[in-house]
Amino acid sequence: MLCVDMVEAANSGHPGAPMGMADIATVLWRDFLKHNPRNPLWSNRDRFVLSNGHASSMLYALLHLTGYDLPLDELRRFRQLGSKTPGHPEVGVTPGVETTTGPLGQGLTNAVGMALAEKTLAAQFNRPDFDIVNHYTYTFLGDGCLMEGISHEACSLAGTLKLSKLIAFYDDNGISIDGDVDGWFTDDTPQRFLSYGWHVIENVDGHDPLAIQEAILDAQSTTDKPTLICCKTVIGQGSPKKAGSHDVHGAPLGSEEVTRTRKALHWIYEPFEVPTKIGTYWNGSEQGEMRETLWNSQFFAYAKQYPELAAEYTRRVENQLPSNWSATAERHVRTAALQAQSIASRQASQAALNAFGPQLPELIGGSADLSPSNNTFWKGAADNTPNNPEGNYIRFGVREFGMSSIANGIALHGGFIPYCATFLVFSDYARNALRVAALSHVHAIFVYTHDSIGLGEDGPTHQPVEHLTSFRAMPNISVWRPCDSVETAVAWKKAIEDQSGPHILVFSRQTLAYQLRRADQLSLIERGGYVLREHDGHREDQPDLILIATGSEVELAIEAATKLNRKGIRARVVSMPSTTEFDKQSKQYRDSVLPPQVTHRVSVEAGSTLGWHKYVGSNGFAMGIDTFGESAPASELYAHFGLTVENIIEQAEQLTAI
Repeated sequence: MLCVDMVEAANSGHPGAPMGMADIATVLWRDFLKHNPRNPLWSNRDRFVLSNGHASSMLYALLHLTGYDLPLDELRRFRQLGSKTPGHPEVGVTPGVETTTGPLGQGLTNAVGMALAEKTLAAQFNRPDFDIVNHYTYTFLGDGCLMEGISHEACSLAGTLKLSKLIAFYDDNGISIDGDVDGWFTDDTPQRFLSYGWHVIENVDGHDPLAIQEAILDAQSTTDKPTLICCKTVIGQGSPKKAGSHDVHGAPLGSEEVTRTRKALHWIYEPFEVPTKIGTYWNGSEQGEMRETLWNSQFFAYAKQYPELAAEYTRRVENQLPSNWSATAERHVRTAALQAQSIASRQASQAALNAFGPQLPELIGGSADLSPSNNTFWKGAADNTPNNPEGNYIRFGVREFGMSSIANGIALHGGFIPYCATFLVFSDYARNALRVAALSHVHAIFVYTHDSIGLGEDGPTHQPVEHLTSFRAMPNISVWRPCDSVETAVAWKKAIEDQSGPHILVFSRQTLAYQLRRADQLSLIERGGYVLREHDGHREDQPDLILIATGSEVELAIEAATKLNRKGIRARVVSMPSTTEFDKQSKQYRDSVLPPQVTHRVSVEAGSTLGWHKYVGSNGFAMGIDTFGESAPASELYAHFGLTVENIIEQAEQLTAI
């Protein structure tokens, strides 16, 4: 009834699923869920994920009733500006919400990531008689989650990895927005999940508390595979006229039907009224605090016997980097600067992983079946398998979307810094997971190689053009395209240290020239844009022209600037590995790199020119590619698309002649 009242007050929302799943939620939250409403971040709590996030009113009701800091006034403000009860659950907004859900299937996939994190963390830290990490991940999902392709990617991998602490409840009500799903969704869902290697409990009456309880106990006793509990429910259960109909899916019941529903359910109370007896029965604060206290006692004994492990566990779940991290990171950046290697930035990325990985036991990641191409498997990595659950490398298979959302779930669980990788062009498959990562401020690292037409003969299907621009337009995501091994090392350092949101690291397939010795500029790289090469005139003189470039095009800009300076045109080269970081800098710093009075500017990037006029201005020229690529060797493609030193010089001379 709280769900009904919330949707009715907002005149917006989805009452059907909350009403249909209320019995399941009651059994799970009252009898099984291990959590502490007074400390929503207790590390060994069970995780609950509402994958069918349109049923958010149910989650808010559960959080309020069990004692989280979510007063009734917030329920009354459901879906209103500035409330803690937004239309779909958002992590960081509502206490007790574990992940942002709404795009169907991603919550289920986040839950797979959480279960994988729990299993790996347990393998790394648990010892005989000390199950310090021992919790379940529960998720509610509906037909829409199962129709989305990401559910196949994630659940297939979950079965392969035998994530037995993952328990999913399928709300099998046969209804979606368009009506009866038999017209478009006739999958044999139990057989599908059996083929994945899941334990499947079929035909559970979702309105029978004893049947639900027995199913959960069955799931918990299964120790070698995840479980899907198929619950037969009636959408809008309790509504005399709308139950079982799509009319109750995404619209309020209406005042008359609310009155009828209250009568049918013998609910004599006013909207948002929680009788004292029921409120007392539901409140789980004391029980939750007792559970955490018992765990704390166990952890205290664990710390006495395994002090180093206990300290390491605490460090990781509190998201603290190792004490020697800064020295390690600085040493690798300076080593990269001294070695002056001309290598592909994907190889420089692997070198960074080889340097940083041994110092970061929380680093866990993998690739979508492209490990040799993405260079993501480093010297200290070990495959995470059912026989080696403590492994820190995940073979995701060709599952870009699932991989990315699993990484989000791992990050949200805590105790790890996840990274995952594919070709930049295939980030299209994963894009919505990155958007949710940015919205959720998830600390995950997304590695994309083969960053441009420089990959060559594979042609336009594999050559990204618009991708960098589109990611730079996304709020709260840091995008890096380094020009050499030094900038690559800095990009990785920044991605590991900055926990404010996700990071995208974009690397080349082809060899990149080492740019310049710049020991005095290493700190400037972290600002996203800096003066890599000054003109040959007097230092106090402003340049006649500024060349701005990223990635593999920086070497073209350097060579063009050298020749322009010989011709008497004072050309400055600005390397801008991260426009998103550069935009965060003070105006004073940005103006020192790109002086407003120097209006002759040329940007060079092997991708869309959209967005570059922000930096070159109305008097500048953005050089790039605004069509799809071609299939040919990389050197021929750069010439074909005009990304040459000669063309840069020509454009520069035209600008400075004006």
